[in-house]
Amino acid sequence: MKNPLTHVNAAGEVHMVGVDHKPATARTAVAMARVRMQRETLERLLTGTGPKGDVAATARIAGIQAAKRTSELIPLCHPIALTGAEIALRYEAPTEDAKLATVEIRATVHAFDRTGVEMEALVAASTAALTIYDMLKAIDRWMTITDVGLLEKSGGRSGNLRREGA
Repeated sequence: MKNPLTHVNAAGEVHMVGVDHKPATARTAVAMARVRMQRETLERLLTGTGPKGDVAATARIAGIQAAKRTSELIPLCHPIALTGAEIALRYEAPTEDAKLATVEIRATVHAFDRTGVEMEALVAASTAALTIYDMLKAIDRWMTITDVGLLEKSGGRSGNLRREGA
């Protein structure tokens, strides 16, 4: 029986799978993360009056840098030559039902390569969220990062996939 674990060899040792036999195709992945915070914290982010400066611009740059360096962070990821990366932020003020404000981060990553960019998109969204936390923690230590996940991907053997409701 063939080993069902793709990153484990016949001896049971972890290894990076070969992708040299796979054709290079256009690949895209979109991932998200949310940062929940107090209303006042969101106001400081939006007005640029946070203790460390322009939170949104810094989070976008951090996410793009993280996407480019994913293979240095995740041991079995292949280095991929990205052709594009975008970090979009959407803001939701609190309502009576939801007492906390939310920053939704969507990271979209593109490549023309032999393997997918899902991990690059997830690392980008996560790092952008962590950067928002870092830049605002002096005024709101109880922010939370939630809902980190893949929303969609295209290209490769599995084709196009989209999370229901995304």
